[in-house]
Amino acid sequence: MITFLGQGRMGVPMARRLMAAGHQVTTWRRGTGVPPAEAVAGAELVITMLSDPAAVREVLAAALPGLRPGATVVEMSTIGPGAVRELRGLLPESVGLVDAPVLGSVGPAAEGTLTVLAGGDVSGCRAVLSVFGQVRELGPLGSGAAMKLAVMSALVPAQVLLAETFAYGEAHGVDRGALIDVLSGTPLGTLAERLRVPSAETRYSLAHAAKDLELGAWEGASMAAAARARLGQARAAGLGERDLTAIAEHVAGPGERRAVPLNLATIPATNGFYSHAVRVGDMLYVSGQAAFDEQGNVVGEGSMEAQAEHVFQVISRILADQGATFEDIAFIRTYLTDMADRVAYGRVRRKYITGTAPASTTVEVSKLFMPGLLLEVDLIVALPARA
Repeated sequence: MITFLGQGRMGVPMARRLMAAGHQVTTWRRGTGVPPAEAVAGAELVITMLSDPAAVREVLAAALPGLRPGATVVEMSTIGPGAVRELRGLLPESVGLVDAPVLGSVGPAAEGTLTVLAGGDVSGCRAVLSVFGQVRELGPLGSGAAMKLAVMSALVPAQVLLAETFAYGEAHGVDRGALIDVLSGTPLGTLAERLRVPSAETRYSLAHAAKDLELGAWEGASMAAAARARLGQARAAGLGERDLTAIAEHVAGPGERRAVPLNLATIPATNGFYSHAVRVGDMLYVSGQAAFDEQGNVVGEGSMEAQAEHVFQVISRILADQGATFEDIAFIRTYLTDMADRVAYGRVRRKYITGTAPASTTVEVSKLFMPGLLLEVDLIVALPARA
């Protein structure tokens, strides 16, 4: 039995591959109300795929009472060798630990073509790790985590360097397509092609790239430090949830009026046909939000109050990501499948929108895009000025 702790962009396709390979898998994510200790109870293998070292420490500390003697924890997040050593001190001696971060993005995760960088004794989990792709056994505990940061300390700054190369070329009249064509014949060709058209899908977020460089920081790493500063500027400009390739757009110019799609890892992923929100300057346009979870299942079916609560929780995360609150909403539009539910909806809405009411429209529709959905809410938000 395997417990998979984490359901982000990478976690979902990885958990699905385990299930498709015939493993009995229990998945856990934040916000479900299920304690981690309950989720890991009885598991022989516990896999963590979380956002950062703090999240991994928090979740595994909460899971400790449920870890059975003889279980193995496989830490697959990018947290660095120091954090791996801390985890070894946190876990009881009777529980094994392997660090196995991966190289690759969402596509390879779904296809099973990731590169797994493993440190520690993998004899008890080698077959499971091979479901994700090629397993490279690198040595003692912490070796995989160190290798991951070493690789990213080269790949991420190289993409920032290419973004600056494109900006230099544009400033000096060099055709961007021709420049990439020339670069394609060099060792940088693959990365140059990746930056030709920044990805609309977030495969490896700019914020995660910045985090990886911060984890790998060491005295004397001047190029990585410069790239980290560039990424920090782009993150402050609202590009943190964009794919890393968006650094090319950021370096090319300020682009205050450019439309910047935002897709957050903290809420259920879109189906690829829309973004959670789009920022244009200091205006945020939020797509219709409805009550469904990461697996596409309707939340709170039959209950207007439960669905409205879920929707406003999602909206709160989108607003917080952009430094906004419910007070910054300029316009809110609500679609109800039954206008008789407007009273129940209003009770929930008033919990979140407590000040002066924004401009508002509420309409009744015959149905929404998924059976069982009772409402959908979209917004226009006037974002607060950046300091």
